[in-house]
Amino acid sequence: MAMERANLLNMAKLSIKGLIESALSFGRTLDSDYPPLQQFFVVMEHCLKHGLRVKKSFLGFNKSLWGPLELVEKLCPEAAEISASVRDLPGLKTPLGRARAWLRLALMQKRLADYLRLLITRKDLLSDFYENSALMLEEEGAVIVGLLVGLNVIDANLCVKGEDLDSQVGVIDFSMYLKNDIDDYRSEERNSQIASILDQKNYVEELNRQLNSTVQGLQGRVDSLEKSNSKLIEELAIAKNNIIKLQEENQQLRSENSLILLKAQQQLEVTQGDVSVERDTYRQSAQGLDEMYNEARRQLKEECQLRQDVENELVVQVSMKQEMELAMKLLEKDIHEKQDTLIGLRHQLDEVKAINVEMYQKMQSSDDEMKKKNNMISRLEEKTNQITATMKQLEQRLQEAERHRNSAEEGTRRFKLDFANKADSLQRQIENKERQLQQLETDLKIEREWRQTLQSDLDRERDTVSQLSTEALQINGLKKEFHRLQDENIQLKTICEDQEQALEELGSKLSESKMKIEDIKEANKALQGGQVWLKDKEASHCKLCEKEFSISRRKHHCRNCGEIFCNSCSDNELPLPASPKPVRVCDTCHALLLQRCSSNPT
Repeated sequence: MAMERANLLNMAKLSIKGLIESALSFGRTLDSDYPPLQQFFVVMEHCLKHGLRVKKSFLGFNKSLWGPLELVEKLCPEAAEISASVRDLPGLKTPLGRARAWLRLALMQKRLADYLRLLITRKDLLSDFYENSALMLEEEGAVIVGLLVGLNVIDANLCVKGEDLDSQVGVIDFSMYLKNDIDDYRSEERNSQIASILDQKNYVEELNRQLNSTVQGLQGRVDSLEKSNSKLIEELAIAKNNIIKLQEENQQLRSENSLILLKAQQQLEVTQGDVSVERDTYRQSAQGLDEMYNEARRQLKEECQLRQDVENELVVQVSMKQEMELAMKLLEKDIHEKQDTLIGLRHQLDEVKAINVEMYQKMQSSDDEMKKKNNMISRLEEKTNQITATMKQLEQRLQEAERHRNSAEEGTRRFKLDFANKADSLQRQIENKERQLQQLETDLKIEREWRQTLQSDLDRERDTVSQLSTEALQINGLKKEFHRLQDENIQLKTICEDQEQALEELGSKLSESKMKIEDIKEANKALQGGQVWLKDKEASHCKLCEKEFSISRRKHHCRNCGEIFCNSCSDNELPLPASPKPVRVCDTCHALLLQRCSSNPT
């Protein structure tokens, strides 16, 4: 199981790196027919299937990927849209097809790494679907999820409805990852450049996330402080209203106390006047002194009682006044404390504002740097546009020169066609034998038990091929006739040489301009590099029959010369030094390789 996990991890690394490099060199959104993308989904399917538990059902035993992927909907509510759209697709009938559709939709949403990271963290839930030594429960699963973050650079536009995801066979094609030493060196440079760019992008994204989180936190603090400030302001307004009411009540009580004191003083003055009159009358009349004295004494008692009552009321009012003053002092203390808290909150607001200003300045500096980088990219794009214009002019000149050259090569092509017609009979026999060899090789892969018997048949077929090679030696006689006809084509070659000199001059200019374009592309994308064969965009007609490509007539690369041909002109397979297995070869390369084999029978 450890070896299986290591092999799957290496395949995941190769598929992800190859997909990122090819997508960035491709320069546009990827379709579902893109081979590296198909291989990536096949590798991811193998990784997710590793260590799945077998579940019993009415129809037998079953391994389903859809079970663990459905858990993402519970862990992340944003994934509910993907799972709902997968369930609503009419063409999907099996859980495997739903899992494949889910992977494609998550890649288009650029959230595949985030969803799988949430799934890996919940190992208690995954243990119901996977065995203990499965890849998703070990460290290799975390490494693969970390590698999937680089796929956020890719833009994909996949049509899930039209594909038959239920019946697809997931077989890993290892031929896409076999490269030469030069390609390995270039790929290492590309990988280093891609890694540096991705590190920069991840660093900028992390900075933006941190800044956004800090800004959100500060905004939350500011909102809470504003709410608390508004509440304190409301409480202050209520306290001020209460103080104003208490002051008004205190003034009313003071005015009532002053009125009561005035009334008491008036009554005392009246009583004093009455006492003086009574004394005068007592002096005048001694007879009614006792009666007047008693009446005065009674009045004095009544007045004393009234005075005591008034004094008691004054004491009560004084105590009420003292209590009011204490309440006023307590309110003033509360107001001072709230004012101190308000001052502290204002200081905190000032600090938060200063932090916001610093963050805003940092954001402005980062925006200025981004603007500078965008200006550099626009300048590089202008240079590339100028160079592409010069390239177009040079290509027009090349097309005119190629037209003259094609007119000169028509004679040689006619001779080649005559020679090809004579060699067709032998080639058909060899093709039949090679088809038999291919069938035998496929049988070797499927049925390994019959390997010894098939090897004996292969030896017999090789004997027949050696006999055919001896028959192919007779074709050397035709070469002599070909040399005679070459003498006739010397005049045409002189014309071709003149044109080739002009083409070489144009080629030197083109090479210089291409070198400049490659430098600019390396500075702009850090991903462009030399390709082994011709690009699909550069070929619209077959190289041999010159028929235009269409939906029915597809493009095929020759693995020997790298040119693009139709199926009828490249329906040949031969083993090459780069690949021991038979691969697709055009008709001309097929004939040349057969001649080399016949001239060098060893």
